[in-house]
Amino acid sequence: MKLSLLLTLLFFSLSLHAEAPDLNASAPDGLRKGGTLGQTLSAPPISGDPRDTGREVRNYPEQPPVIPHSIRDYQIDKRFNRCLDCHSTSAAPAAGAPMVSITHFMDRDYQVRAAVTPNRYFCTQCHVPQTDAQPLVESRFLNMDKVLQQEAARRQQQGGTQ
Repeated sequence: MKLSLLLTLLFFSLSLHAEAPDLNASAPDGLRKGGTLGQTLSAPPISGDPRDTGREVRNYPEQPPVIPHSIRDYQIDKRFNRCLDCHSTSAAPAAGAPMVSITHFMDRDYQVRAAVTPNRYFCTQCHVPQTDAQPLVESRFLNMDKVLQQEAARRQQQGGTQ
């Protein structure tokens, strides 16, 4: 008890003698650029609405498709999943939406169940809305078709010896 009181008094006395931080110093620029430590900047706007381009091409096998519509205010929790209002096996035909993949009905042992399994129930773990947002970092990802084309071109340049 006495030690904690002594430490509290020591901390308080040190804080009285510490210099106040310079709130006008330039803030370190990370993903959110500009400003100072004392400024309150408004957050950048949320990226644009989903594009009206139809389905996106997938870059690799088993890539989860993107969501081509806004999901703002969708409830997805252990009690309710709004995505299934349109994408369930019974609702998809009338809604004109793709049905949830059969893989979402398989448990860990690959046994097909009657309902979406818990490990596939929270859609936004894998699926994201497509948007017109600019990437935060440069990506050098190449899909498999591009990798195979580059490899074929490399082999052709080497005279097809490999």
